[in-house]
Amino acid sequence: MSERAPAIVIIGSGFAGLGMAIGLKKAGFHDFVILEKSEALGGTWHDNTYPGCACDVPSHMYSFSFELNPGWSRMFAPQPEIRSYMERTADKHRVREHIRFGAAVESMEYDDAAKRWNVALAGGTVLTPKAVVSGIGALHIPSFPDLPGIERFQGTAFHSAEWDHSYDLAGKRVAVIGTGASAVQFVPRIAKEVEHLALFQRTPPWIQPKPDREIPAAVRTAFEKVPGAARGFRNGIYWALEARAVGFTIDPRLSGPMEWLARRHLKRQIPDPALRAKVTPDYTIGCKRVLLSNDYYPALTRPNVEVETSEIAEVREHSIVTRDGREYEVDCIIYGTGFKVTDALAELRVTGRGGVKLQELWADGIEAHRGTTIPGLPNFFMLLGPNTGLGHNSVVFMIEVQIRHVLSCLRMLQESGADAIEPKPEAARRFNDRLHRRLRKAVWSDGGCQSWYLDDQGVNRTLWPGHTFEFWASGRKARPEEYTLFP
Repeated sequence: MSERAPAIVIIGSGFAGLGMAIGLKKAGFHDFVILEKSEALGGTWHDNTYPGCACDVPSHMYSFSFELNPGWSRMFAPQPEIRSYMERTADKHRVREHIRFGAAVESMEYDDAAKRWNVALAGGTVLTPKAVVSGIGALHIPSFPDLPGIERFQGTAFHSAEWDHSYDLAGKRVAVIGTGASAVQFVPRIAKEVEHLALFQRTPPWIQPKPDREIPAAVRTAFEKVPGAARGFRNGIYWALEARAVGFTIDPRLSGPMEWLARRHLKRQIPDPALRAKVTPDYTIGCKRVLLSNDYYPALTRPNVEVETSEIAEVREHSIVTRDGREYEVDCIIYGTGFKVTDALAELRVTGRGGVKLQELWADGIEAHRGTTIPGLPNFFMLLGPNTGLGHNSVVFMIEVQIRHVLSCLRMLQESGADAIEPKPEAARRFNDRLHRRLRKAVWSDGGCQSWYLDDQGVNRTLWPGHTFEFWASGRKARPEEYTLFP
């Protein structure tokens, strides 16, 4: 069942999809639809509602540059506040009228003859736009560990991204598997109410103090009333965050001050040497994402919390057994094991020009030209595509750069009268070869750890290897010599 063909389809209504829609409207492109699989906008900020969920990038930076919010209540906004910001922004720019909720995309196939995409939705509907913009990002498919006997467990189990708010944790014996960014936020909250919490840690994260505080009303008023105040504060945050990338991308030895701060934080908050040794990383700081928290370490010192570092041998009907023979009786298992980052992109059902599958194009690993376009996929654009993630600053900045790149491609189409545009294979190859040469020297590839930044071949397919201003300088506008236009 086909419908009237919108010129452009955007997939997802998180920061990427929302920003793309606003960018299109500002540029005079109004014939588009946003396909959102959920019943509300917000992407990961709609899906993740676990206790303590908040941004780990300062609020004034984790927002659109064209839509500053002088009213952030805290330096690091909680999830409901971020979601409200996105709702207000969508309403202000009249984006909601373009969103189709409950529209899950099942496949995308390019029709060479019609020079349009066939976008198939669950339920049988097929849209036929000229261009597709994927704004799904990478943090939307929960990752579960492959544990022996996991299907035998008869208690309650859920992932942090699919929090079961109907389950009362009070007085329960709870196992938390994983110590990533989400667990560091929710563990302190639930530790206060559970009878016993067993935290199964594979690799301890580096954690620094979180400079979070309430923003006084007078300051919020100044941000709103004084011209340039909010912009200047945001700019200051941007450059402070950019300074952190030096040790990650240039020379890990330059991260000494960051590691010193993290070690001092750990020593001050965990006086017990045995526990401190358990949660002290043995890899270079920055190799895995550096986390921020003021209450995670104190939560681990509670008498009802136990950190277990032995590998899980099996899951039984009502317990978890470790390799060293310890058995933990548990009522509930909470998985704080993150997301399938590279798989979220690699598993897309996309067929390009000449019937080539995306998986064939990515047989040697996922990659894109300037993180946005792919040879063989005409008029197909990815926001937060391969190697556009960050370990030091706001991905919203990267999204805005990519939006400008997409708009410049659409203008090239419009001005030339061509039907399709895609990057030249040789241009994409040059870009990715340079990118991976830099990545091989960076902390993520040579820091002594395994992380979700790497694919199963140990190659970083997730992060940008430099400063964000480099990405802005080189990628904000498509270069005509790097693209082929098809009449």
